[in-house]
Amino acid sequence: MDWRLHWLEAEGDLTPWRDVILAEVEAAKIAIARLMPPCTLDILIRRRPGQVIPVIGMGGNAWGKYLFDLGIDPGNPNLEPSLKDGALRRLVAHEAHHCMRNVAIGYGATLGEALVSEGLAGRFVERIFGTAPEPWENALDEAGLRAHLPDNALLSSSDYHHATWFYCRDGRLPCWLGYTLGYRIVGDWLAAVPAPDAASWAGVAAETVLAIAREKGILASPGRA
Repeated sequence: MDWRLHWLEAEGDLTPWRDVILAEVEAAKIAIARLMPPCTLDILIRRRPGQVIPVIGMGGNAWGKYLFDLGIDPGNPNLEPSLKDGALRRLVAHEAHHCMRNVAIGYGATLGEALVSEGLAGRFVERIFGTAPEPWENALDEAGLRAHLPDNALLSSSDYHHATWFYCRDGRLPCWLGYTLGYRIVGDWLAAVPAPDAASWAGVAAETVLAIAREKGILASPGRA
């Protein structure tokens, strides 16, 4: 449970946000520990003007097994309300889950694996905090999801353009489609396995989750497109 915070301040002083960041990181660590042992982590904290999730004024990226970064944009008007709303502790838990999954099994290279990894992180946050899905996890309704489902060949492909599926980059797919679909797919898994143990939260095989979504959930079965 050794989490080391590294304050990168070449882009600007972080002193005004240091106390709240420390408190929110600690809250995330405590919440995770109620469900599973958190892994050792280095956490980089820096300003990232214009490079965060706009609706919350902050963002994160996991870099392998034991490192992720947090960025805040003090110029974003959504930052302060989001800090008060607990968005930072949820973001920390999401990125920490990615790291724990990287330790256990890896994020994955295919679209299907990425959908499961992102969906697991989102549902993990939901489980430990009892919160509603984030805006990017609830961006499309059922009809919208079904209009843009990947076929089984694409789910198995590593050439799927991650930014197109998960970010709002090029307009070829609806914004945040990948996050919303992943959240739904893992929801199908949790309906079948409502109380996964700690090892499953981090290391369940993507194909296990996808198989349930094909059998009883939203995805097409292997016998269909």
